[in-house]
Amino acid sequence: MTNNAKLTPWERTQIARHAQRPTALDYSNLLFEQFTELHGDRNFADDPAILGGLATLAGRSIVLIAHHKGKTLKERVKRNFGMPNPEGYRKALRLMKLAEKFNKPVLTLLDSPGGYPGMGAEERGQAQAIAQNLMVMSTLRVPMISLVIGEGGSGGALAMGVTDRILMLEHSIYSVISPEGCSAILWGSGDKVPEAAESLRLTADDLFTFGVIDEIIPEPAGGAHENPSGMAKKILTSLTSHFQKLAAVPIDELVDRRYAKFRHIGRFDE
Repeated sequence: MTNNAKLTPWERTQIARHAQRPTALDYSNLLFEQFTELHGDRNFADDPAILGGLATLAGRSIVLIAHHKGKTLKERVKRNFGMPNPEGYRKALRLMKLAEKFNKPVLTLLDSPGGYPGMGAEERGQAQAIAQNLMVMSTLRVPMISLVIGEGGSGGALAMGVTDRILMLEHSIYSVISPEGCSAILWGSGDKVPEAAESLRLTADDLFTFGVIDEIIPEPAGGAHENPSGMAKKILTSLTSHFQKLAAVPIDELVDRRYAKFRHIGRFDE
């Protein structure tokens, strides 16, 4: 249990969405000795909601794939508020296959309310793009870690979250739907958002208890935005440890463990 257990799930959601919360681009500058961004899905366009490329983490060459919301209103509009279109997921898929080809571990940073639900996205195969990523990640033959740095929403986040280790920052959230969407569906109103957040069990503490995630990384008092460099140091320590452990596992065994991990999620005994 974390040291801020008195915060309600809705309060944690608001921290996860804080306007000054460090973004993927912030962490790319704080965590990596080197980062070279790669663009485009080689099919339709480059989606600025997905940030990806080659990075060096504590001397280890990896592939980074991340949602990027932006901070200023202008940047958030450009980045579509972190909601990828199909070309974003196809860019992510291209980078995953590149990682596999050159035997580089993959790190994904999750921070999105979900995949973009616009008509154009649906016409270009949004559901298929997400499903394709889920299928490929389940058998990708390199170590993979995902870290929820803010808001992990719906299939839009899961499309980059089928990994060997799932980590969450203390005040991040990870859920099948937003509290607002849940409130609208279950109660037909926006008045029950705090209750919906409670019912969804979307906090890091809940998900660790359920065995969905593997580690909670504590945040500074008030949230990661209060001390981004300090937060990055904690993240670096955790990622370095997990990548070292994963590198020691034979790849066939690693893929089998990953499959078993996700088959086990949701099972319970009465």
